[in-house]
Amino acid sequence: MEEMEEELKCPVCGSFYREPIILPCSHNICMACARNILVQTPDAESPRSRRASGSAASDYDYLDLDKMSLYSEADSGYGSYGGFASAPTTPCQKSPNGIRVFPPAVPPPAHPQPQHHLLQHPGSLPPIPRNSCITCPQCHRSLILDERGLRGFPKNRVLEGVVDRYQQSKAAALKCQLCEKSPKEATVMCEQCDVFYCEPCRMRCHPPRGPLAKHRLVPPAQGRVSRQLSPRKISTCTEHELENHSMYCVQCKIPVCYQCLEEGRHASHEVKALGAMWKLHKGQLSQALNILSERAKEAQEFLVQLRNMVQQIQENSVEFEACLVAQCDALIDALNRRKVQLLSRVNGEHEHKLKVVRDQIAHCTVKLRQTTGLMEYCLEVIKENDPSGFLQISDALIRRVHMTESQWGKGTLTPRMTSDFDLTLDSGPLLQTIHQLDFVQMKVPSTVPAAPILQLEECCSNSNSATLSWKQPPLSTVQVEGYILELDDGNGGQFREVYVGKETMCTVDGLHFNSTYNSRVKAFNKTGVSQYSQTLVLQTSETGLNPCELKSLGAVAWFTFDSSSAHPDIIFSNDNLTVTCSSYDDRVVLGNTGFSRGVHYWEMTVDRYDNHPDPAFGVARIDTLKDVMLGKDDKAWAMYVDNNRSWFMHNNSHTNRTEGGISKACTVGVLLDLNNRILIFSINDEPQGPIAFEKMEGLLFPAISLNRNVQVTLHSGLAIPEFYIQRHVEHPTSLC
Repeated sequence: MEEMEEELKCPVCGSFYREPIILPCSHNICMACARNILVQTPDAESPRSRRASGSAASDYDYLDLDKMSLYSEADSGYGSYGGFASAPTTPCQKSPNGIRVFPPAVPPPAHPQPQHHLLQHPGSLPPIPRNSCITCPQCHRSLILDERGLRGFPKNRVLEGVVDRYQQSKAAALKCQLCEKSPKEATVMCEQCDVFYCEPCRMRCHPPRGPLAKHRLVPPAQGRVSRQLSPRKISTCTEHELENHSMYCVQCKIPVCYQCLEEGRHASHEVKALGAMWKLHKGQLSQALNILSERAKEAQEFLVQLRNMVQQIQENSVEFEACLVAQCDALIDALNRRKVQLLSRVNGEHEHKLKVVRDQIAHCTVKLRQTTGLMEYCLEVIKENDPSGFLQISDALIRRVHMTESQWGKGTLTPRMTSDFDLTLDSGPLLQTIHQLDFVQMKVPSTVPAAPILQLEECCSNSNSATLSWKQPPLSTVQVEGYILELDDGNGGQFREVYVGKETMCTVDGLHFNSTYNSRVKAFNKTGVSQYSQTLVLQTSETGLNPCELKSLGAVAWFTFDSSSAHPDIIFSNDNLTVTCSSYDDRVVLGNTGFSRGVHYWEMTVDRYDNHPDPAFGVARIDTLKDVMLGKDDKAWAMYVDNNRSWFMHNNSHTNRTEGGISKACTVGVLLDLNNRILIFSINDEPQGPIAFEKMEGLLFPAISLNRNVQVTLHSGLAIPEFYIQRHVEHPTSLC
């Protein structure tokens, strides 16, 4: 828990957060510190003047403070008027964390104020001046406050709760909350009053009679636990203080209330249920923490390895010194002077190696402590039961976890120094060459890379693609120029190169379904090629069964439309399952999964059908034309249909006109049987015409062409339709 303390301290005051608020850049700051670093901007930069000129885009306007001459020095310090527009500027000071801030504002004048003024504002803080500006002390991003001032920033209740729990866990004993001078140790806590009492204060302020007789007094430790477990106050909207958060704005990434959706600036934004997003972000943070935890585990093992290297260096150093002394003593007195020089060189090498390794240990220890602190903080945040408060900080924490995980990347966990002393003494020269006696290299290090190590926990197969990840051995110091990834043909055949490059992760698409692939990788540089890594076996998804087993076939491959290869006029929605077009001309979009084996069936529901267009449904190769009707070239096979009839088309050839068209809400089915190399179409679960195309082979992608008068929704992963099973199960020999 101690390593988490850095996460719980304000970057301005250096103390634990008190009433933390969340800035738009996702960093936190104490409410009091936020007041201390406020500055007033010129009227021309105010939010109202910007809105009047039509240039404002949000409630907070970001500024370039370098243009405002608000810095007290030439560095990146901060200026402040302590919350008062009329307060004079004063020399800036440094906070415990090195942030430059102005001291608090000069106290109000001593002359008495009118009595009615004191009644209206008893103990209230000075108002924040118009056009106030605040700069984040961590990312140095500046913004102008709107009319709500600091009240417009949401409070980070999750962070406040974590700080409270941390401070309570560090406290040795609970103190009385009513003692005036030096608080005594508390003896009881009243659950109804939520106050800790020492014995004298309890007798004086909480007598066991009258209306207080029914209050329940518990030991302090039990009271602290019940206070921690008590439900927190439900968060309210910063713009509508009487409304609770009920939804989550996906675009702005903040919780909102129903008034924000009806009349606020989130009315046109996409929103989702608060509880669902709470669970989703908790899952994402947990998943990111699992990856970071693995990196921390590797770092701990790496530190053990480095510490062992220190011992090995010490032992090798002793051995080298002993050998050197024995050889030098055998060369009589003439060697003694040279012996001192050689010993000095060995000790220098010894110290250099130790310094390099110890520096790396220190650097890795600091990074590991920071990583562990972040992990402990995130785990405490995950314990929170406040969805709104959690979602206010979850995005920033997820980004930090991913960023910290990426810092444990290439080279971080690789030793910078070997433990071997690559020197030996040549005692063969004659006596007259004693003064030229010197070390010669004992070991010639291999310049060929070592065999890469497959990272099995990151290797996987999904549908008809496979992802492989590898790394160099931890102690390898040989420079690697690239890697070669090889796969066989999925049927025990010869290996072939599928990737050559410097990356250590590769995803191979377009593999056969229901196939077993052997994979291996090797490294290379200018000297040569390394040995192969161990062979990894990967199994692709079982998306097609033997046609004799069609009756027992459940579902086939799941896929969506592919936005990366589609024509720019195609419009995607519903997680890339629904498509339409912004052009009156036909445009083509493919699925994101290709098929080369098995039986596959998918359907498309016609959501909109205006002015009798001719959409085309079918399959195509990856390089088919995207700006004409599907089937116009020789790389696509399609059925195009209007409201009365349909045709089959391939290479701009029209065949098999069939009566019966489509309308709104009807369903078009496409069945691709690559075991029998045929393509069949259906409309509303009835076959449309005969077998459309035969001799289908190669890698084929689901495809459709449409224009702005048509909108369709894809349904994949469907069972083989009954009409096909009945047609072919009666004659199984035609399929087996």
